[in-house]
Amino acid sequence: MARLTLKLPEDQFCYSTQLTVRVTDINAANHLGNDSMISMISEARARFLFDFGIEDASADGVGIIVTDLATMYRAEAHARDQLLFEVGVMDFNKYGGDIIFRITRPADDTLIALAKSGFVFFNYKLGKVTAMPEAFIKAFPSVNWLSS
Repeated sequence: MARLTLKLPEDQFCYSTQLTVRVTDINAANHLGNDSMISMISEARARFLFDFGIEDASADGVGIIVTDLATMYRAEAHARDQLLFEVGVMDFNKYGGDIIFRITRPADDTLIALAKSGFVFFNYKLGKVTAMPEAFIKAFPSVNWLSS
């Protein structure tokens, strides 16, 4: 099977937050488990969107749905490690784009993982994918666009 490679543009990271690896995040191999890393990525994404004023679901029923997640692990993390999640967006199209993550351990400057999460806007009232709201586009003026 071919290995996943993520090349994330340095200039698209525009937010950071720290999360602590909990004892309950540790798996049988005594390091941060994949399921817990996904939960931490989801928390970092939620903080990022909240701090940029993006609601989970607006009054008109439009929200974001995660369509996929690719994660490339580079090093182990352990209980009580403080991890820095740098977050950004890229590859916008008419309906969504990608949220990118660089996860490091600042204590020793170790890259723990890179991740990219695809998303689309979804109208929950109509039950279908919808165009990206203008307010979201304006929140990220430097994002590169893909044709849609």
